[in-house]
Amino acid sequence: MLAPEDFFDLSRYAHHELFRDRRVTYVWDVLKLLKEYLEHIIRPEIHGEVMPGAYIVGEQIFIGPGSVVEPGALIKGPAYIGRNTQVRHGAYVRERVLVGDNCVIGHATEIKDTILLDNAHAAHFAYLGDSIVGNHVNLGAGTRLANLKLDGSNVRIRINNEILDTGMRKLGAILGDRVQTGCNTVTNPGTLLGPDCRVYALTSPRGYYPPGSIIRPSSGIEVEVVRTERPSNLKE
Repeated sequence: MLAPEDFFDLSRYAHHELFRDRRVTYVWDVLKLLKEYLEHIIRPEIHGEVMPGAYIVGEQIFIGPGSVVEPGALIKGPAYIGRNTQVRHGAYVRERVLVGDNCVIGHATEIKDTILLDNAHAAHFAYLGDSIVGNHVNLGAGTRLANLKLDGSNVRIRINNEILDTGMRKLGAILGDRVQTGCNTVTNPGTLLGPDCRVYALTSPRGYYPPGSIIRPSSGIEVEVVRTERPSNLKE
């Protein structure tokens, strides 16, 4: 239940081979390979529009057709941005970022060492560090995916009665397809949200949540099966 396919439909994602690398056992292992993968695929090209007043720093940057980088945004390589993606005013795209198609990196949003699958939106005042954000995920304004424990030790994840050491000092969140977070959600390091989870505003999730969970701030964790037109494990 912790493999990439348990969180994401990869059938149409241009970079599915990264998730299917033989070195990937758990979904977070993909992040350990991100730097190597970007070095392999990036051929510096700008096919989209970089508007006057935007900043492009470094040579290892690819921006796909139809994508727009608005004035005041800053992108530092290595960074790969797919097709028809918006990098809005005031966005800060730091090193080692892989962004899919039709995504939004919004105003005052900072992103580093992170993967966005297609149609992922972080439109307002977000922080995404060392994280993977699935297809059609929407992050409410002020969502923070915290990636570093206060004591600086490795991030460990409790699954049932087992504790798994990720071997990573920095690990943010894994958000499965169609996850939604309310405004000012702050996930603790190593939070895993299965597909179709919903997080209410002002909530601070931690640990693993199965698909379809609803996480509320007042009553702890309430798990509910979310009815969808198709099961989350089918292709979109």
